[in-house]
Amino acid sequence: MKNLFHLLTTFCFLLGFGQENLQWKGYFSFNQVKDLSESSNRVFVAAENAIFTKNFATGEVRTSTTLQGLSGETITAMYHSDAFNRTVLGYQNGLMVVINDSDGSVLNVVDIINKSIPNNIKRVNHFFEYNGILYVSCDFGIVQYKLSTLEFGDTYYIGPNGQEIKIHQTTVFNNEIYAVSQYNGILKANINNPNLIDFAQWQTWDSGSWNGIVSFNNQIYASNNNNRLYRNNGGGFVEVLNVGQPILDLRTFGENMILTSANHVYVFNSSGIQSAHIQSTLITEETVSFTCATVQNNTIYIGTDDNSLISLPLNTNDYEIIMPDGPSRNKIFSISFYSNTLWAVYGGYDISYNPYTYIGYNLTQFGVSKLFENQWKNIPYSEMLGAKSISRITINPNDANQVFASSYHNGLVKIESDVPTELLNGTNSGLESLVSGNLTEAIRIGPTTFDKNGNMWVANARVKNGLKVLKTNNQWQSFNMENILQDYSSNGDYAALLVDKNGTKWMASNNDGVIAFNETANEFKKIMEGEDAGNLPSNDVRAIAIDNRSQLWIGTNKGLRVLSSIAAYNSDNQMKANSIIILEDGLAQELLYEQFITDIKVDGSNRKWIGTADSGVFLFSSDGQKTIYHFTKDNSPLPSNTITDIDINDETGEIFFATEKGMVSFLGTSTKPSDNLDNVYVYPNPVRPEFVGTVKIAGLVSKANIKITDIGGNLVYETTSEGGTIEWDTTAFGKYKVASGVYMIFVASEDGSETTVKKVMIVR
Repeated sequence: MKNLFHLLTTFCFLLGFGQENLQWKGYFSFNQVKDLSESSNRVFVAAENAIFTKNFATGEVRTSTTLQGLSGETITAMYHSDAFNRTVLGYQNGLMVVINDSDGSVLNVVDIINKSIPNNIKRVNHFFEYNGILYVSCDFGIVQYKLSTLEFGDTYYIGPNGQEIKIHQTTVFNNEIYAVSQYNGILKANINNPNLIDFAQWQTWDSGSWNGIVSFNNQIYASNNNNRLYRNNGGGFVEVLNVGQPILDLRTFGENMILTSANHVYVFNSSGIQSAHIQSTLITEETVSFTCATVQNNTIYIGTDDNSLISLPLNTNDYEIIMPDGPSRNKIFSISFYSNTLWAVYGGYDISYNPYTYIGYNLTQFGVSKLFENQWKNIPYSEMLGAKSISRITINPNDANQVFASSYHNGLVKIESDVPTELLNGTNSGLESLVSGNLTEAIRIGPTTFDKNGNMWVANARVKNGLKVLKTNNQWQSFNMENILQDYSSNGDYAALLVDKNGTKWMASNNDGVIAFNETANEFKKIMEGEDAGNLPSNDVRAIAIDNRSQLWIGTNKGLRVLSSIAAYNSDNQMKANSIIILEDGLAQELLYEQFITDIKVDGSNRKWIGTADSGVFLFSSDGQKTIYHFTKDNSPLPSNTITDIDINDETGEIFFATEKGMVSFLGTSTKPSDNLDNVYVYPNPVRPEFVGTVKIAGLVSKANIKITDIGGNLVYETTSEGGTIEWDTTAFGKYKVASGVYMIFVASEDGSETTVKKVMIVR
């Protein structure tokens, strides 16, 4: 029997970047559990790069992500110390994060990261606490960490001749520390030996192939790579259990020992007798793979690889799935927002448009996710009609309940009212496979978009009829691109597709720059690399956007260009894009020179949000001359500097950033202009002393004039809006913070026909 709770995420567990986080939201997946820990009143759960806890007494579930100061890197180990009331996280890159549970403060410990050893052997594998010291098992050896002073002690390199070797796990028994290594068996030494940094003080206790070890029931228990559990009471190893598959986790807590494999959890009582055996087949609704487990308050808590946390009382089958609300995965390939709904898909293809090597060496089999009214709905792959490698999703602007998911192998999936209803491929549509005669596979569909007449345009990769349209009468039409493409069969891939106000289609290609087509003129044109061909820095274009001034912004894998007007398509001359030149330290520089640009979005104020492959996200002024924001994982809650996609809620100004390690959003001022000044409002109001951020004046018309004065009528700020919202940093023209008091806000439309007056109170 199953009780499933999708829990709304509450960000109240930790404090990280301060009150400016009020401008940020996190949308992380908690489905892939990496490790568990426990205390007297809570279970702690580490997901891929976020954590959550469940309180046994109240049932409350709280989450923590990069918004509260965690790293966006992959968590590999977790431990809670009741004695010191601290929770410690270990990461794949060697980072350690220490959370003080009494006040929520977060300490990033970078000592392992900074060690002069290869980066690929810094992973943290396990924590074991003994006498106030945390023994940290890493891919290079063992490190001491003192929980009382939060300082590192000695580092033990205990391989042959002091070499670095991978340590899976440690334990202490009868004043001896035992360490399970990857290739050098189990090593041990006297825990009180002051010279444990000398590898010669360690001896090989057993040379077998082991992966886990605990002290339990006054004996040593160890898991072997032969899928068996053994115990040693001083007279040699005795087999306890043949699991039949690799043992993933072995631990003790209280009076229980718990062993976990992908399909089994075994619990042993204080006498070493098996007291429970949970099989993954118990979870009938989903295909479940276990990762780790623990026991607390007579309840088994099981971490899973894709279904978050399962809890069930000992000796019952009445289980519950505890899953904080979020998307099904963190690695989001692309997103699409329309009509208060955000869709996310998980890919995809690699940097060379190869769907077979995006993750591993096979086509991905992921579903899609939908965010509506702050709740997520995840449609699993089992319902996607067999469509693999989903790379894009497009919402029908005339019917928000209808969306189309692009598969880079099987065609297009039509989804109606959240239910996949039809798979469009070579058997029932105009879509084509890159393999002649194949009607159901190798149909690589990239971006799609709707024109103002309700026709859906489709980019069909690596076929000569690469541009297609599904008309409102359900008839397909294809357009031959053979003469415009250099090599459509091996390089005809597309990253973006737009339709402008004139009906011209603009396509971002990987080998032929920007391709433009209008069926009225019935002509394909290109903007390419080279002074005479269009002046792009590269023919590999990854992003295009049309701004409010009809300019085409072009992002390539080697920089940025701007076409001054989309009307240039109608000219007989070669379309030419230009770089944006800015002054930096008094020198003329090309904006985003050599940057790999992954996406460009234009907000309601005509500003440009530009995502990059390794430098985070930028916000530029409408002309690109001013950098308003540059967010990275070091100065914001972004979990990664690799931005995969961006989209905007024009009504609220929320900007969504999809990355390879999760999605966050920023509440900016990118709202679209209102039609009148009837609903102008100011927030926050009042502005209290502890507030960090800017005052927003929203509900504005385009080009509204805003003047702010003190109560005596002295002007302290004036600006003109481009979109529906402006910000005021509560300074007098940027010079100094204004004093406490009431400030008047006078708003007038461009022609003066509409006016309104608002007030804001500032308390210093």
